[in-house]
Amino acid sequence: MPQFIIEAPTGVRADAKQKMMKQITEAIDAAYRIPDVRIWLREYAPDQVAQDGRIAAEPIRPLCFLEAPELSSLDAKRSMAGKIHAAIAEAYQGLANTDETLILMNHYPLENAGWAGRLQSDDQEAVRAIAQLNG
Repeated sequence: MPQFIIEAPTGVRADAKQKMMKQITEAIDAAYRIPDVRIWLREYAPDQVAQDGRIAAEPIRPLCFLEAPELSSLDAKRSMAGKIHAAIAEAYQGLANTDETLILMNHYPLENAGWAGRLQSDDQEAVRAIAQLNG
């Protein structure tokens, strides 16, 4: 169920993209242990990104969003963020300013996540899994 969105420049090689996606999935899996991790990659040409109001002013700084259930462990979040940053830095080396990759972690209580027409808080298996994760 965790969703990960990457906003980054165009130009990464297919093999580097595949490796990055695998490493990010592994990092999220290690933190959450919840199946169905999805990664969405949105790529932009430099003339489609403004930084401080200037188009193509500097190499694009990747921006990432993690949309997932609540995770209380700061150690798990730190480890996951470090692994994700390393995967993006390797894939986008020379294409982006990966030193300043921003990863925003948006965590949701199960009552704020709907899936298959019902709230996740109504799915006892999901409730048990998140309780065990954060126990």
